[in-house]
Amino acid sequence: MARFVNKLKNDIGRAPDSLVFYGNKKVEKVDFQLFDYNQDTLIEKQLTQVAEIQEFIIKDTVTWLNVYGVHNPAIMEEIAQAFDLDKTILADVMNTEARPTFREYSNCIYISIKLLYFDNQNILIADNICLIITKSVLITFQEKSNRFFDPVRERIRNQKKRIRGMGTDYLAYALLDVLIDNYIYNLSLLGEDVEALEDKILTRQKAIQVDKINIYKREMNFMRKNIIPAKEIILALSKLDSDIVEHDTNIYYKELVDNLNHITEIFDSYKDMLSDQLNIYNTNMNNSLNETIKLLTVFSVIFIPLTFVVGVYGTNFNNVPEFNWFYGYYYMWGLLIAIALGMLIYFKRKKWL
Repeated sequence: MARFVNKLKNDIGRAPDSLVFYGNKKVEKVDFQLFDYNQDTLIEKQLTQVAEIQEFIIKDTVTWLNVYGVHNPAIMEEIAQAFDLDKTILADVMNTEARPTFREYSNCIYISIKLLYFDNQNILIADNICLIITKSVLITFQEKSNRFFDPVRERIRNQKKRIRGMGTDYLAYALLDVLIDNYIYNLSLLGEDVEALEDKILTRQKAIQVDKINIYKREMNFMRKNIIPAKEIILALSKLDSDIVEHDTNIYYKELVDNLNHITEIFDSYKDMLSDQLNIYNTNMNNSLNETIKLLTVFSVIFIPLTFVVGVYGTNFNNVPEFNWFYGYYYMWGLLIAIALGMLIYFKRKKWL
């Protein structure tokens, strides 16, 4: 399956509010995890069905519903009805291969962004994360259960004043902050490999191959493909004039923009570094090839006069004076060795060897 663009022929012309799942199903059963809190109280529980959240919607608290699994159209329909959401929003949630995006609706803000991590084969994987922000409820959709948001859950459990005293807009910021910190972490892992590869190339180690450079360039481009839209999303949030996102929270989103600007600068540095590495590698290969050709050329030049001498004495004329000389054979070998040594000394003085 293509990692950069994936569009099926059957998708052409499909209605934008069709609840059709796109992608690889990563869980069999859809699970729900709920956090409902304010400064004084916290309720944390696992839900078995969407209807159980109704009692929390009407409360004057912050409600965070995390949905693991986005492949079930019936459940998406229930969520749309429970929160009075446009079905096009849930259709976007079910498209896990869509480009990260940001949309503002009359009653909510929709964000789609990628969670990046390396698998066991050191290949970069992108999971789709969707956030639907309303005034009192934040719904997050993940393709599968993971522990990436555990730091935020711990902050809520430990009664951190800021996160427990603010609304869904700040909670969304906290989750996005985790994702962006994860971008920096994965970029640092990839960067360590790129810098280590540069050291090996500069020392001209024979084991280094151009395939490694191309692999790192491919992973870097894949990471950039998912992070550049994230920067657009956070920038739009930082400038958003909405009742859902408080003015004070915009400051935090602007900090995320600064972090993403830092990431793009690092990207540019590693991109240039990989290009330089490829040039250095090609230069080293060309230099090595030139050294080999020079050595072969020197030996070829040495053997040209030797071949000429042997060719002269290999002629079939009857009147070759040295044929009847008792020491002629030894004379010929002495002449060959003298010519070869003389040429080697000459090449050495010219620093061609």
